[in-house]
Amino acid sequence: MSLSTVLTWVVVLAVFLITIKPIGQYMAKVFTFQPTFLDRPLGWLENGIFRVIGVSRESDMTAKQYGIAFVGTNLIWVLLAYFLLRIQNILPFNPQHMSGLNPFLAFNTAASFTTNTNWQAYSGENTMSYFSQFGVLSYLQFVTPAAGGAVGIAVVRALAGRKLGNFFVDLTLVCTRLLLPLAIVVTLILVGQGVPETLGAYLQAHTLGGQTQLIPRGPIASWEAIEHLGQNGGGFTNANSANPLENPSALSNIIETISMGLLPVGFFYFFGVMTGRRKLAWTITAVAGSFFMIMLALTYFPEAAGNPIVNSLGLATHGNMVGKEVRFGIGGTSIFETATMAFTTGSVASAHDSFLPLSSLSFFIGMFLNMVFGGKGVGFLNMIMFVIITIFLMGLMVGRTPEFLGKKIETKEVTLASIAFLIHPLLILVGTAIAVHSPAGLKGIYNGGPQGLGEILYGFTSAAANNGSAFGGLGAALPFYEIALGIVVIIGRYASVMAMLLLGQSLLKKKTVPETSGTMHTDTPLFGGILFGAIIILNALTFFPIMALGPLAEQYLMLAHHLF
Repeated sequence: MSLSTVLTWVVVLAVFLITIKPIGQYMAKVFTFQPTFLDRPLGWLENGIFRVIGVSRESDMTAKQYGIAFVGTNLIWVLLAYFLLRIQNILPFNPQHMSGLNPFLAFNTAASFTTNTNWQAYSGENTMSYFSQFGVLSYLQFVTPAAGGAVGIAVVRALAGRKLGNFFVDLTLVCTRLLLPLAIVVTLILVGQGVPETLGAYLQAHTLGGQTQLIPRGPIASWEAIEHLGQNGGGFTNANSANPLENPSALSNIIETISMGLLPVGFFYFFGVMTGRRKLAWTITAVAGSFFMIMLALTYFPEAAGNPIVNSLGLATHGNMVGKEVRFGIGGTSIFETATMAFTTGSVASAHDSFLPLSSLSFFIGMFLNMVFGGKGVGFLNMIMFVIITIFLMGLMVGRTPEFLGKKIETKEVTLASIAFLIHPLLILVGTAIAVHSPAGLKGIYNGGPQGLGEILYGFTSAAANNGSAFGGLGAALPFYEIALGIVVIIGRYASVMAMLLLGQSLLKKKTVPETSGTMHTDTPLFGGILFGAIIILNALTFFPIMALGPLAEQYLMLAHHLF
């Protein structure tokens, strides 16, 4: 392992550890309406927005009202985005004269960006106008992660015994107090690293070979900032953060990696502050962090060892550099890709399809679990889902009624947590099964054997997890996948989130029971270990069979010198 790899990893992980507590405390102040240093510069803007929409900071909603506001607002966004993308050819800020999107692609893109998935079946530099990039898609990259974060905040309030709050107030505050200030700072840093920020037309350059090359540019720095801070992941260009226009240096790579994790990691401590259970917050943070480190090791070490077939020929000396940028190396690439899968961002600094089977297993793990911090708010909800299921299983083993935060976990809570858990594998496995049994689905496979199966599985897993990254060997621009994945991202986004919102409301209504000597403590290393094991067992039982046919089979065949 090189010194640059060690330094990169240490810097990124240290920033996460240093900032988790202050960010969590700051979020607790913001969402309990305590004074903060941003009240003076931003309070007038927020108050103006609240007056226009007719709400106050103290207004409250039931879980049903909160859920309807969440889904209804998202429905308006997806319809508006679809309409604007269809007519982008007649809208301003289109110096390259991009045409309007076809119905299938417009639906897929609108659904994807509205659900914070940002799956892209297009190349941004030759499909989208500047207006579509900053007026439609960048707008969605602010409000859709804010919407998911708002639901997470409402559930935390419920777990803390507080009222849920108002969706529109929370949506506004996530944008103004979290995303916007951080986005301004990150944008300025990226501009300093050479990332373009302009509305000027593409540049024509004359190469040394006498050819003319068109160099795309645009408001890329501001796009990159919110792309990563909001765990969005959609690239301004087709190559995403592998493109030097989006991610030009090792420093910009570190900045973008850190940007992905600041808010999701801080959200875990925010839960601890709000509920007064800081030890529990550190426990679940340790569980998520353990999975993160396992994913990082699983991504890095197979790539550093290299392809055994190429190694046997004596051709490789620096590991598997296929599909990777030399300015990042395997170390910088590995931590970026681990972060993008753990935080469900979906941006890429390399070609995921070129990773070795064992390394790609890390990507699947991140999306299967969907709780290794995950997107801010939503990743936390998935962790709480696993906590509820684990507590229920522990209660069955010792013959006691399970409790969480002093509230009894009964049939309704277990049912809602189970629904939230089962939706994810159902979308992945059923979607993959339909694709491999239909001519339209098989038409999109560009590689054979377990690699082809893995590409389909990855596509549906990415859509269901609202991740948005892809294996490049899948024909995602085909109508079958544009429609199927568009449906999956919608169900994957809203069904589980609504189940967890109802679970939070159910716990809020329950009376707190006094703690006794028989109460199961959830803030101990023992519970953390049981939670870690339960997550592994539940997901292994669910996904191991399909993984055995995909990446694991491909790894075995690669060792036998068979490639696909």
